[in-house]
Amino acid sequence: MSPPSDIVHMRHALRLAARGLGRVAPNPAVGCIIVSPRGDVVGRGWTGAGGRPHAETEALKRAGKGARGATAYVTLEPCTHHGATPPCADALIAGGIVRAVVAVRDPDARVNGKGIAKLRDAGIATDEGVCESDASFLNAGFFKRVASGRPLVALKIAQSADGRVASASGESKWITGEEARRFGHLLRAEADAILVGAGTALADDPDLTCRLPGMEDRSPLRVVLDSQLRLSPDSRLARSARDVPVVLFTARKDGGEALAAQGVEIARVEADAHGRPDLRAVLDALGMRGMTRLLVEGGPTIHAAFLNAHLADRVHLFRASRLLGGGGRAAVDALAVLGLAQAPRLEPLERQALGADLLETFAIKA
Repeated sequence: MSPPSDIVHMRHALRLAARGLGRVAPNPAVGCIIVSPRGDVVGRGWTGAGGRPHAETEALKRAGKGARGATAYVTLEPCTHHGATPPCADALIAGGIVRAVVAVRDPDARVNGKGIAKLRDAGIATDEGVCESDASFLNAGFFKRVASGRPLVALKIAQSADGRVASASGESKWITGEEARRFGHLLRAEADAILVGAGTALADDPDLTCRLPGMEDRSPLRVVLDSQLRLSPDSRLARSARDVPVVLFTARKDGGEALAAQGVEIARVEADAHGRPDLRAVLDALGMRGMTRLLVEGGPTIHAAFLNAHLADRVHLFRASRLLGGGGRAAVDALAVLGLAQAPRLEPLERQALGADLLETFAIKA
């Protein structure tokens, strides 16, 4: 069992790592702290925007000579390969630490145990597995892309207590309260890309940006699935495409010139059986772009499509404290399941109150 102090310091490092979510793709979001023999934190670091600098080198820089004889707490195994920066394992060794505590191994084939082995070969006492599940949860998107080449897909659903996303008259703004909506913008800030279908884009004319004060620069890549290129060049998405990038995926082989003139990137992929952009092709394309975390904001047709294709990994379910009745629009359209045994199963991950509303996060079990 890990000493209590190791858990405290690693949780500190994990909080630092979370600062990089949505800013570091295709790199993982890593946190590192350097702790002196007296137990004082002498250096802190987290992955910088764009993936540089790495957390370890930043923490060592801040620690200076204080790193000698210290312990380094790192949320992900230090890298051993040369890229834009030298290996972090080498930097920790040169910094003079005598102990390292690593939360989880890096599944990248260029690392995957080599960083831990290098530290141990240098005589540094190295422990691993401290807060491993928390670290794996934090970097689940990076792990997903390493394993499958595609980003982690999280569905965001804001619904009434009886599972409706719009009233019988079609009204949907706003089902949830202000606190829940603010948290929804935080989810956008922590995502690399955000996706909606053409129906939602036409009905709501959304911005799909992060509008939290001080975090406006954290808006993700905006993605629209549009089979027939129906998005208007005068839409908010198109008019702001030169400021915050927009990629429109379509199965059409031609068209889209007016949107492209506004700065919207037209990405053409193969069609699925219904003539819509093939979701696997879309995710593969996003993975090739380095995206590790995709937030799908709907609507109900898109949510059902991801579930039917078994391509959704998580659900962020915002449940409002109001009822809309059977005439309202269901949160998810019809699923291609024949019975209970085939229905998607949800594993609870987190639960928190947001004012009068409730947010539940689930993993979708395969």
